[in-house]
Amino acid sequence: MSVRHVAVVIPARDEQDLVGRCLASVSAAAHRLPSDVTVDVVVVLDGCVDGTAEVVACFPAVRTVVTRGGNVGRARAAGVRAALDQVRGDLADVWVACTDADSEVPDGWLTDHLRLADAGADVVVGTVRPDPRDLLPDEVVQWQVTRVPGRPNGHVHGANLGVRASAYVAAGGFAPRREHEDVGLVAALHAAGARIVASDVVDVLTSGRREGRSPGGYAGYLTTRFPRSASRPADVDRPGLDPVGADVPASDRVTDPATLLVAAD
Repeated sequence: MSVRHVAVVIPARDEQDLVGRCLASVSAAAHRLPSDVTVDVVVVLDGCVDGTAEVVACFPAVRTVVTRGGNVGRARAAGVRAALDQVRGDLADVWVACTDADSEVPDGWLTDHLRLADAGADVVVGTVRPDPRDLLPDEVVQWQVTRVPGRPNGHVHGANLGVRASAYVAAGGFAPRREHEDVGLVAALHAAGARIVASDVVDVLTSGRREGRSPGGYAGYLTTRFPRSASRPADVDRPGLDPVGADVPASDRVTDPATLLVAAD
């Protein structure tokens, strides 16, 4: 089941400061794919009132979809729908790769997803790490002890999630949920019998900000785990910190990952 087409779907809500970095990284990852694999990148402008659309327009190969905002599940679903509407072949040959506008994917992101897909995975659950420039030094140290290289934790992140299009459709797609739509999709895929693989081979860098786009998302978790007083802001210009590993709240974990996930090399 070799993948012949990749659809990258990125929801964005007022992300003018970070979406350019995201799209540049996705473009770099796409250029590493084999020449016979086609790529379609769709950004969902989810109720944006800032300059996000103008930044995205600087990437002429990127298509956009507009939604009214406030529901990330609906936004992701709209992006996937727009991407699959352009597909004329077998959906089993199409890979949907999801990330977020405040994230930066590594160069090998798509090639690693396709390696696992071509080996039989229907779903790839990848790891993320918060941007160390958004953390204080003691927070960086705490993060670094949470990750064991080669042992993916199986936590679900919309910023690093891939799914075969045929499996996505069979599972009903993203539900119109304001948060944890990624976890809900993976649970539905599991119920539908999809083969789910967890991998930490390629980490996706994501924002470590404290004010996110959904109350129970990654920003909310960081705020809970690392409470700060007004006198302890992060030094965003601090250089030289190593990337860090990540953990997430229980609501973002796959239920019983030992039975659900197959670890990848």
